[in-house]
Amino acid sequence: MIDLNHTIIMTKTTLLLGIILIATSEIVLSQSDESSRNNRYVSGTITTTNNGISLIPTFTLSKPAVMFDLALGNKKLSFEPYLRFALDGKPWFLIFWWRYQLVKNEKFQLRVGSYPAIGFKSAIQNINGQNTEVITAQRYLAGEIAPNYFIRKNISVGLYYLHSSGIENYTTRNYDFITLNCNFSHLRLTDNYFIKFNPQVYFLKLDQQHGYYATAAITLARKACPLSLQAIATQAMNSSIVTKSNFVWNVSLIYSFKKNFLPANKLADTKAS
Repeated sequence: MIDLNHTIIMTKTTLLLGIILIATSEIVLSQSDESSRNNRYVSGTITTTNNGISLIPTFTLSKPAVMFDLALGNKKLSFEPYLRFALDGKPWFLIFWWRYQLVKNEKFQLRVGSYPAIGFKSAIQNINGQNTEVITAQRYLAGEIAPNYFIRKNISVGLYYLHSSGIENYTTRNYDFITLNCNFSHLRLTDNYFIKFNPQVYFLKLDQQHGYYATAAITLARKACPLSLQAIATQAMNSSIVTKSNFVWNVSLIYSFKKNFLPANKLADTKAS
C-alpha cells in the first residue's frame, strides 16, 4: 500500500516536470524550427459518462465517471495529463503522458510516448474494530508507439502498441496492448452534423493471461459546437482474462476546447499591423 501523501507529492512533481519539459522544448525549438514555434497550444476534453472505460477498453470503473484529458505542447512535443475520477469524486486513474511526434506529413504519422500513472482502488478494511473504506494506490510506467497511415484526409489506418509495467508486487506486472485500428474522422450527415467512427481489434496480455477483443467508438458532433455525444462498445472474442463482463459499453457527453498561441514576436507583429 502506498501512502497517499507520497502519491500527492509524486503527482505534483510529475505535473511540474511536464511543464518544465514543454518550456525547455520551446526554447530549443524557438532557435531552430519556426513552424514548431507557431504551433503552441492548450487543448483538452471533459467527459462525463455512465460507465468509466479505461485506456485499455477491457477494463471499466463499472460506475459513472468524469474524465479530464488535457494537452499542452507544440508541433513535436506534448505533455498530456489524463485525470479520471468516479462521479462521487473518488480518484480512479491519473496518467501523465509525454508524447513526441517523430514523423508527421499528409500520408504518414509516427508518434512515441511514455507515462507514469497511478491507479486507485477502494477496499474495506477492519481498522480498530470498524470496517473502513481505504483507498490504495498502484503505480505504473509505460511506453507507446503509434504509426498511422492516411488513406484520405479523414480516413486512416494504424497500429498501436502499449507496454505497461506495474511497480508494486501485488499488481499485474506487465501489460501488452496491441491494436489494429481505423479512424473515420469526419463523416458528414448534414451540413452541420457529422460523425466520427473508430473501430479496432486488439490483443491484450496480462502477465500469463491474454485475450482478443473488438471495440468501436462512434461520436456525433456539430460544427462549431464544443459538445459531442459518444458511445463505446467492447466485446471479448476469445480471452482467458477474468473481467466482470465480456461486453462493455458506455455513453458519454464530451466538452472539447483548444487554444493556439502565437510566439511573442508574432503577437507583436499582429498588434502592429
